[in-house]
Amino acid sequence: MKPIVRLFDFSQKVEYKKEILAGLTVAMTMIPESLSFAIVAGFPPLVGLYAAFIMGLVTAVLGGRPGMVSGGAGATAVVLIALGQSHGLEYVFAAVALAGGLQILVGVFKLGKFIRLVPQPVMFGFVNGLAVIIFMSQVEQFKTQTGWLSGDALYIMAGLVALTIAIVLLWPKITKAVPPSLVAILVVFGVVTGFDIDTKLVRDIASVSGSLPPFHVPQIPFTLETLQIIFPYALIMAGVGLTESLLTLNLVDEITGTRGNGNRESLALGTANVLNGFFYGMGGCAMIAQTLVNLSAGARARLAGIVAAFTILVIILVGAPFIERVPMAALVGVMVMVSIGTFEWISFRIINKMPRHDVFVGILVAAITVWLHNLALAVLIGVIISALVFAWESAKRIRARKYLDTNGTKHYELYGPLFFGSVAAFNEKFDVADDPQEVIIDFKDSRVADMSGIDALHKLTERYQKAGKKLHLRHLSPDCLVLLKNAEAVIEVNILEDPHYAVVTDERV
Repeated sequence: MKPIVRLFDFSQKVEYKKEILAGLTVAMTMIPESLSFAIVAGFPPLVGLYAAFIMGLVTAVLGGRPGMVSGGAGATAVVLIALGQSHGLEYVFAAVALAGGLQILVGVFKLGKFIRLVPQPVMFGFVNGLAVIIFMSQVEQFKTQTGWLSGDALYIMAGLVALTIAIVLLWPKITKAVPPSLVAILVVFGVVTGFDIDTKLVRDIASVSGSLPPFHVPQIPFTLETLQIIFPYALIMAGVGLTESLLTLNLVDEITGTRGNGNRESLALGTANVLNGFFYGMGGCAMIAQTLVNLSAGARARLAGIVAAFTILVIILVGAPFIERVPMAALVGVMVMVSIGTFEWISFRIINKMPRHDVFVGILVAAITVWLHNLALAVLIGVIISALVFAWESAKRIRARKYLDTNGTKHYELYGPLFFGSVAAFNEKFDVADDPQEVIIDFKDSRVADMSGIDALHKLTERYQKAGKKLHLRHLSPDCLVLLKNAEAVIEVNILEDPHYAVVTDERV
């Protein structure tokens, strides 16, 4: 029996030093990002930090794969901005809890597996678009309330960012015992503090001190009208959170060469969001930037995520004075390197070798991700376009071999699936007027895939009947027979039974 939590399962090698250092690094990068997302959404800053702690801890312990990091993500916070502005923070907490409930249902009914339907070009576009968003969000740190930084402030900020990037690049050549991102943050902190350099600090974004997340039942009327208000926001948040988390899970699978559990991740994500709704958090999902920081620091177990979550809690309780003095330039430099590492540079090398429609889908998904910051919509559009292209290409593959047997019966041997996309091409194959009295369609190498295919057979049968001729169907696979039997009340077809024939595609491998 597999253990539920493999944190201290000694059959799995856990490098505790790497995990702890990686967790500390992740916490350093998560705090300003969670604060920024909360402020952008119009929430109190601590609501973002509480979300980072709750999401990080619950998903690290219960999630679908080690190495992933979840927190108060911007993708889900943006969804709730309008609700917060129109109805207030209490409705936001209720929507977060409801979104968590919907995500739990996805896990319970094992619907997380459908993320496997996302094609590789969509993954390329998603990852590349996200890399651009991460980079652009760091550029925003070069702004103040009155405009762009200028003069000495700009030069100092740029210089410290460059120093951070240099350390991240060069430190691994010295030693890999300590994550370069953590070293860079500590060195830049020391330089700024030692030389008393005037630059933007974490405290310039918001205060990070507070108490334990308080238990809080959302103060809203529990009526149908309230449900009608919060349900659309909860549904969108649940979809965005699941999409980002499950795509991040797929990405980590590729990086680590292992396989996570999408349904378990959905359950953990939903549980964390339900707790957020009752413990003053803004909710969230997987944070791909922090996940990549975690992986690049060498973390492969659950311990790093747990360390990051408790580090955030300790900082909220007692460590705020120290963290508030960390230069934003150090965190910007770390995140810039994360964005560079996130981008799928191989997509440029293979762009001329990929089908044009795949290239188009990848670029479109990246553009929508960057333009709208709506990952769920970008992925959905990419999947729909890929599905339509696949349907179009499959529709062109239906063919028919025709011949007359010794009895004068005409046979049509079909190749390729009969479905909504291929119905038009299917109908063009038949010459009802010139065909003999008996016609047989052989489905040995074909399948009836949907209602459109069934309807096409029904209408073709009617055409032959009106011409005074008989149409038979042969070698239908068992699933096709079930489809036709279920529709027998509304269609009329003639099936030639052949109990001794085994359809090749139905044999077990």
